[in-house]
Amino acid sequence: MKPEELLREILPDVLIDNFDTVKFEKSDIRFDIWLDEKKVQLREDKYNANVVSYGFGDYHVIQDFPIRGRATYLHVRKRKWLDKDSGEIFSYDWDLSEHDHTRLNAEFVAFLKEGD
Repeated sequence: MKPEELLREILPDVLIDNFDTVKFEKSDIRFDIWLDEKKVQLREDKYNANVVSYGFGDYHVIQDFPIRGRATYLHVRKRKWLDKDSGEIFSYDWDLSEHDHTRLNAEFVAFLKEGD
């Protein structure tokens, strides 16, 4: 089994599809997983050379469901984008309607929907 397949069984698909796992730590009492938004533009920006990746926002820590008796913390950060025409720095909002059947908690949904 590939690591991505294992993570897909543990974490919601929206995370695996749209975020890269960049770090993982395990202690006696908890798991910590760091996730960075992938460098993928929305369709309307994909062919606009003036919209470029501009780093990341801060990590937001979200407590997820425990795994194997350990607390699980997701350290998630969204990518920032720069529109060179307007000088605007923004992050994409996520449409989570297709993920209504998942076990995303309210804190995580709010994080994905917030824009910078």
